[in-house]
Amino acid sequence: MLDLRDYCRQDAVGLAALIRSRQVSADEAEDAARRAVAAVNDDLNALTRPLFEPAQGYQPDGPLAGVPFLVKDSGPFARGVPFTLGSRGIRGAVTGLDHELMARFRAAGLAAIGQTTTPEMSFSFATESAMYGVTRSPWDLTRGVGGSSGGSAALVAAGAVPVAHGSDGAGSVRVPASCCGLVGLKPARGRTPGGYAGPGESVAVDFALTRTVRDAAHLLDVVAHGTPGSRGYADQLRAPAEPLRVAVTTAAWSGVPIDAQVAAATVAVAAMLDWIGHRVVETSPTIDSDLVVEGEMLAVYAAGTALLGAPRQPDRALLEGVTRAVLRETLARTDADLAGAVRAQRQLSASIAQFFSGHDVLVTPTIGRLPARHGTLDYDNASYSVRGWLRRIFEYGPFTAPFNLSGHPAISLPLGMSREGLPIGVQLVAAAGREDVLIRLAAQLEQAMPWAAHQPSIFAG
Repeated sequence: MLDLRDYCRQDAVGLAALIRSRQVSADEAEDAARRAVAAVNDDLNALTRPLFEPAQGYQPDGPLAGVPFLVKDSGPFARGVPFTLGSRGIRGAVTGLDHELMARFRAAGLAAIGQTTTPEMSFSFATESAMYGVTRSPWDLTRGVGGSSGGSAALVAAGAVPVAHGSDGAGSVRVPASCCGLVGLKPARGRTPGGYAGPGESVAVDFALTRTVRDAAHLLDVVAHGTPGSRGYADQLRAPAEPLRVAVTTAAWSGVPIDAQVAAATVAVAAMLDWIGHRVVETSPTIDSDLVVEGEMLAVYAAGTALLGAPRQPDRALLEGVTRAVLRETLARTDADLAGAVRAQRQLSASIAQFFSGHDVLVTPTIGRLPARHGTLDYDNASYSVRGWLRRIFEYGPFTAPFNLSGHPAISLPLGMSREGLPIGVQLVAAAGREDVLIRLAAQLEQAMPWAAHQPSIFAG
């Protein structure tokens, strides 16, 4: 039997190597993952249902063959697995086909053993729902895990699995990564399968949450549509440290105040980058926060349209307050509304693209505050319009959504720790399509400011 302490010390790449060398069997790894989940989930409440019996099928010769994995309850993702989108109003929904990314996860060899919690419709930076209740942080059970990929983040942070599926339409991988002390990569638009197909450009990106940069790099290599030039993303982990033009800001474009400890963590990262040899300046792109809200309405209209067109309609009496607003405003949407959202996205994208013509990387906080206490973001509140709700969550996490709209790759790294013992994420954003730059720089920071020694109080190992 694989000892949980040994299991939890491994990232996905390390565990896969043990399985390939037959030091550990895939069955032993899966058994350890099941025991690890059982050890922490009563505290965290991060699963939607009992673990799958058996695990989802996978390619036994994939590069990550036998590594335990979790999928998010964010829609029709894995064949045969019921989904609810975190909603009491959706019952009996199941897909007979894998999402293309799920097919690639299987081909990589990832063994999905369960499904993780999300807020209803994935429309919150807090993983709290009437359907599943509150998902709690392994660092402090009174705090939230961020959203919307919060269940995945909680269980990866607690050592239950080394990697788990997440999706990011406004920050839903990076925000939970910040709250839970993880690596949260949002690849560039179109790099991974999926996303919103409709007027304007894709806003949502599916990928994963990990504990190490190398897991993010290796996983991107096996699921991405393309690689940077002649080298894979994993090659960037050992690439020479060429000087980069790095911009840093701790000021939110909306003007909301930023917690002093969060700002200090970002400044410390900028100082480290300067010490490493990068050219660091204090500046940022010009971003109109009203355009961010308007552009994100593309994702709102897409989700509302999908829900209204579903073969089995949700029970609206069981939907939470903001979801009812999404349906109401989608039904009332005009062509002018849609054109305005597209226009906002394009204006914002042009401004950010211009900024990156003179800079290689932008460094910001991931969220503006320490991880919130439960109930801070009340999704089941009928008083919100959709735009009002977006403004509310962007007060908490003001730095992530612009780069969903522009399509630039971004990553949150667990580079700070508060006096209260809570993780603080710092976001790096790169020019269009330059995940290679992000991974190279993230690997340098992981070595210069290592975070592996930090473990939450709820940890399976």
